[in-house]
Amino acid sequence: MISADQVKALREKTGAGMMECKQALTETNGDMTKAEEVLRKKGVKTAEKKAGNIAAEGAVGSYIHMGGKIGVLVEINSQTDFAAKGEEFQELVRDVAMHIAAANPRWIRREEVPPEVVAKEKEIAVEVARKEGKPDKILEKIAEGKVVKFYEENCLLEQKFVKDQDKTVQQMLTDKIAKIRENLSIRRFARFQLGEGIEKKTGDFAKEVAAAAGH
Repeated sequence: MISADQVKALREKTGAGMMECKQALTETNGDMTKAEEVLRKKGVKTAEKKAGNIAAEGAVGSYIHMGGKIGVLVEINSQTDFAAKGEEFQELVRDVAMHIAAANPRWIRREEVPPEVVAKEKEIAVEVARKEGKPDKILEKIAEGKVVKFYEENCLLEQKFVKDQDKTVQQMLTDKIAKIRENLSIRRFARFQLGEGIEKKTGDFAKEVAAAAGH
């Protein structure tokens, strides 16, 4: 027998509807972990169904870190203005902006990576593998693996989400789509780091600190 407390606890954890939570718990004989997995899989299906819907509303959010040394602007789109004003959506915007500040992605998705960048990564991977004595017949496979790793490190949607390393940003976004029940899209972002690109004078840092302290 599934209790109301179990349904409530699962709903609070996942954001899914009461009936969906009860059905998931029934399917898994009251196992909360398995029920959450069932709802996550259904969330993927919900996201797939919503993917074709136009998302032209939304919000631009910001995040400032380290006392103003890193700043991020990000635009995330939703289907309706109503959803964009909701707590779940606003939390998504904050989380994505914070993630960008911490993880410093270069692109949103792998399709945005210039072909010449991918080619260069493959070239470097092959060169390194050859120097390590790897046989020629597996060089291409090694290069492909290195490119996948490159995507995971540099493409926002493929990076591990900073607040939950068990999920990628894409998986976190999919979960939000299931909760909000609208198509959501991370459209663009800009990340600023204080002094980035400026050639700084090098010196004895210890002496500079001592001088500033009056010694």
